[in-house]
Amino acid sequence: MTITEAQQIIDRWINTTGIRYFNELTNTAILMEEVGEVARIMARKYGEQSFKKSDEQVDLADEMADVLFVLMCLANQTGIDLEEALAKNLEKKTIRDAERHKNNEKLK
Repeated sequence: MTITEAQQIIDRWINTTGIRYFNELTNTAILMEEVGEVARIMARKYGEQSFKKSDEQVDLADEMADVLFVLMCLANQTGIDLEEALAKNLEKKTIRDAERHKNNEKLK
């Protein structure tokens, strides 16, 4: 599915199963919570922290999908086409960073 299709699917889900969107501030707080859950898994799986016994069944893919879901809710609420925004963002980065990373000694 495309990003646009995903935004449309989420909008339909929110307006049927979810009844309505939470307000933008609530969804922003939820987004931060979900990003925190991804960070917690990353710190334990790839970083130096260890999992507690109760955390052993975590699912990184599911937590990343939660982040994407709430981000798409916010995009829908604020009238942002994420597919278009991502394309513009990649174009900006391509122009801005055309030589930057090639010349970065730290990346060699």
